[in-house]
Amino acid sequence: MDLILPILVAAVALISVFMTPKASSGATFFQGLSPSGRVPGLLTLTLSQVTTWIFARSLMNAAILGFYYGLWGTLAYAFYYLSFLTGGLIIDDLRFRKGYSSIQAFLRDRFGEWGTRCYNLVVGVRLTSEVFANLLVIGILFGAAGSGSYTMAVVGLAAVTLLYSMLGGLHASLRTDLFQMLIFVFVLAFLMILTVTGGHITFENILFKPFQIEQPGPVLMLVALLQIWSYPMHDPVMMDRGFLADRQTTRRSFLHAAWVSMICILLFGSLGILAGAQANAGEAMNAVLMRILGDLPMLLFNAALVISAMSTLDSTLSSSAKLMVVDMRFLRPTLMNGRMVMALFMILGLLLVFTGNKDLFSAVAVSGTASMYLAPVIFFSLWGDRVRIPLWSYLGSFILAMFGAALYFTESTGYTLWLGEWHKYTKLLFISLTVMTGGCLMFWIGNRQASSLRTVTANAAEY
Repeated sequence: MDLILPILVAAVALISVFMTPKASSGATFFQGLSPSGRVPGLLTLTLSQVTTWIFARSLMNAAILGFYYGLWGTLAYAFYYLSFLTGGLIIDDLRFRKGYSSIQAFLRDRFGEWGTRCYNLVVGVRLTSEVFANLLVIGILFGAAGSGSYTMAVVGLAAVTLLYSMLGGLHASLRTDLFQMLIFVFVLAFLMILTVTGGHITFENILFKPFQIEQPGPVLMLVALLQIWSYPMHDPVMMDRGFLADRQTTRRSFLHAAWVSMICILLFGSLGILAGAQANAGEAMNAVLMRILGDLPMLLFNAALVISAMSTLDSTLSSSAKLMVVDMRFLRPTLMNGRMVMALFMILGLLLVFTGNKDLFSAVAVSGTASMYLAPVIFFSLWGDRVRIPLWSYLGSFILAMFGAALYFTESTGYTLWLGEWHKYTKLLFISLTVMTGGCLMFWIGNRQASSLRTVTANAAEY
């Protein structure tokens, strides 16, 4: 049984390599077009959206939150997938109503070069953390940190994923996403059938944690409902897929991706809830699942994590290449430069795996908090059509969000206790509320200031 998972992973990896056509143009590599110039269809786009967001870190987080906080913890993580709905609205307004070709083009138009510099910094950190987190989950599945099997699994999967990503770029990512998502759905369905027929999932187990608003699960649900407004805009993997197809296909892909991904997260998270309901004091989640489910379901559990990690890594690398070469214009838009950027981000992710923080959810929370500087941008500049918001409002919101993200990191890791002894998710809720309120206040003041200036200018012109 110990050899089955590596064999399965190797098979999926090899098939992914062989089904990847080598990109011969920038349209294929950076824009996801087929060699004949076709855009992806609804099924491909939807499943690509789903599988790139149901990544290994997400599945593990959903299960861990369910293990510690019951149904409410898993629901809180599922709430983040409402980002597909807000992301669809952002893309529809940005691309189809206002005619921009990228997030950077919109921010450059409204806030100049500082608009794109701040955004690219946040997005670059986001992409690096995605590579790191998914490689980390792979290592954990194959051995203890620092062991030979841990290192071989991380390096091996990184090498294979980098290989087929460099070959085909975004088009390869879309093709392999479809293949990997179909395998993931089959594995998840089989896993759930084994779990349900084994009599493990009951109402008593699912509701082993009662709903109490002050508990971490419900608190985290509130955090998610605050962060979903800005979270999608700082995720280039999701946003890139909003610029590929026509308006109707794009709208439908975001809508379907929302409910499909939430169902998958809730199903996988239910395994963590099941483990939490039957855990003994001090027992780890994986140990509980192995005890109550047995070898085959645990093999499928781990296989789902590995497959989802691969599908996310190739998409992350494709978005990294597009960010640096096309959106940031940091390098000339050649295939070689795109492949070099992919290799750079994979190396950065590997360095973090072997030297960085091992708390999976902290990366989500820090990234989500940093993204909240974009909430007033969306409310005022995008949806509100306020075109004269001053730069100081934008920079003020950015600085506040960066401070909030850093503060949550230091508070959650115990480096500081400036916010007292509250649970880290209560602190996160307080920080998120402060960042959103403060950013919106700065944009409101900036808008009033710009309106007053226009009025004074108009009156002066009359005289």
